[in-house]
Amino acid sequence: MAHLDALDTAILRELQRDARRTNRDVAAAVGVSPTTALDRTRSLRERGIIRGAVLDVDLAQIGRPVQAMIALSIRPPTRQNIEGFRTWAAGLPDVLGVFVTSGSEDFLLHVAVSGNDRLYAFVIDRLTERPEVADVRTSIVYEHLRSNRVEPVPD
Repeated sequence: MAHLDALDTAILRELQRDARRTNRDVAAAVGVSPTTALDRTRSLRERGIIRGAVLDVDLAQIGRPVQAMIALSIRPPTRQNIEGFRTWAAGLPDVLGVFVTSGSEDFLLHVAVSGNDRLYAFVIDRLTERPEVADVRTSIVYEHLRSNRVEPVPD
């Protein structure tokens, strides 16, 4: 775990509120000079703590109002099958997230599609056609709430 002091944490907090903020705005919000804020932000990037910025898109506005979580079991659960399926699924345009899990399922896929017919086609035509897929369970997402703000664990 990387060491983060109070200033690092404050900068992370400000950038998670809005990653498009100028360095000058971040510096003012955390109470340091713009040079100090820039040096610390660069350090956070170089250390791999900040990996990038993500654009938050309204899925319904771009024609993908139906979200689902799809639980899958892979048989046999060999490294080759798990890694092959993970790579394949991550490359699908309808997939928002791939979770490799323990327990009764090997994967959870978070998908966003244009409608129930598209979801049905995705499950039946894409997933169940894979020879390593042994079981599929689909749950429609009624509402997706998420937090983009995560505080570091204190030392």
